Amino acid sequence: MELSRQSSGLRTPALGLGCWGMSDAYGPADEKESIATIEAALAAGLRHVDTADVYGNGHNETLLGKVLTGRRQDVFLATKFGFVGDEYGQVRVDGRPERVKIACEASLRRLGTDVIDLYYLHRRDARVAIEDTIGAMADLVREGKVRYLGLSEVSAETLRRASAVHPIAALQSEYSLFTRDPESSVLPVCRELGTVLVAFSPLGRGLLTGKVRSRAELAKGDYRLKMPRFAEENLAKNLALVEALGIIALAKNGTTAQVALAWLLGQGANILPIPGVKRRSHLQENLGALKIRLTPDDLTRLSALSASVQGPRHNPHNLMFLENS
Repeated sequence: MELSRQSSGLRTPALGLGCWGMSDAYGPADEKESIATIEAALAAGLRHVDTADVYGNGHNETLLGKVLTGRRQDVFLATKFGFVGDEYGQVRVDGRPERVKIACEASLRRLGTDVIDLYYLHRRDARVAIEDTIGAMADLVREGKVRYLGLSEVSAETLRRASAVHPIAALQSEYSLFTRDPESSVLPVCRELGTVLVAFSPLGRGLLTGKVRSRAELAKGDYRLKMPRFAEENLAKNLALVEALGIIALAKNGTTAQVALAWLLGQGANILPIPGVKRRSHLQENLGALKIRLTPDDLTRLSALSASVQGPRHNPHNLMFLENS
């Protein structure tokens, strides 16, 4: 199963592999299992692998570089730049043209490759005109260091402005049954421009898997402990929605994760979910989504669950880095 890539020129299987959790964010990392999971994904036919220079402060790119030695041609490699830390431990976004080139060279070294297939601006730098950042990224394409350009979590207006400078092959945004924001903002523009919408956190940061039943199950330092939807006052209500999802999944002989991914795939041919996994067992479960068939009535019933989700998708600090519609 492949997605239509319209004018972007991209053709990859219908699911990608998100690698962030292999380095940090969602509890302790296990490098041996992470490598085995990447190798299993490639063996299963997945080709779109997503990372970023900020994941594990470079560790994630280095990890991928180890796995891809001798098999770079098997992977459509996507990475991102933009987040930087300062001497006070604070994170900010740097989209200056001079930073674009420095960040790219560093990613190429860590990944052990001479070209990045898809290079994203991780978040827009409000201090820099998007035309200037994209212009510098387009220079990387002309130099042969990057094949396609992408943006992440930007507004429809920014996407249009960027596309006027250079074609934007992919826009990465959070999109799932529990986060429907792109539908009323950037998704229509993606379809107009022929831009693939790469959906990260398509399983609601694990909430839609049904495997997270309480905050006590999350390891110390887990990123989700600071997320409003996992707060005590919201979690129980959101889990009730997952239970309703489970009833539909049972009727389809699938899991809640598989049905949630199948719902997302049913929203359009220009949508590529990249569920993040760090274990082979989760990878195999996600691949089962490709066998789930949902009717129009199923899609409608599932869509109705979104209306009752409790809590914003990000905490106030992270919301500062997101552009409005």
